[in-house]
Amino acid sequence: EVQLVESGGGSVQAGGSLRVSCTASGFTFDDADMGWYRQGPGNECELVSTISSDDSTYYADSVKGRFTISIDDAKNTMYLQMNSLKSEDTAMYYCAAGETYRGIFRPGYWGQGTQVTVSS
Repeated sequence: EVQLVESGGGSVQAGGSLRVSCTASGFTFDDADMGWYRQGPGNECELVSTISSDDSTYYADSVKGRFTISIDDAKNTMYLQMNSLKSEDTAMYYCAAGETYRGIFRPGYWGQGTQVTVSS
C-alpha cells in the first residue's frame, strides 16, 4: 500500500522559514517522480515544485529562488525548504508521487497534507 505522510507544517511570520517533509512507503522511492502541491484559501490547487528520479527539478515562478526541493533516498523522504515566506504562501501543502510524461508531472498518489500559515 502506497503511503505518503507529510509533516513539518506550522505557523511562521512573514520572512521566516519552514521545512515540510514527506515520508513515503509502499513503492520504490528511487524510481518515482515526486512533487509538492498547495491549496490556499479560495484558491485552486497549484503545483509548487517537482523532483524527478533523475534529480531534475521544477519550481513555480511564485516560489522560485525561495523554495528548495530535495530528497533523501536513504530515508524515503522528500523535503521542501521554504524561505522568505510570504502571506500568500499560506496553504495546505500536499505531497504527491507520480511520473513525468512529456514534461508534465502526473501525480498518482497523494498525502493528507500539512498546513502552512504565514502571518504578516
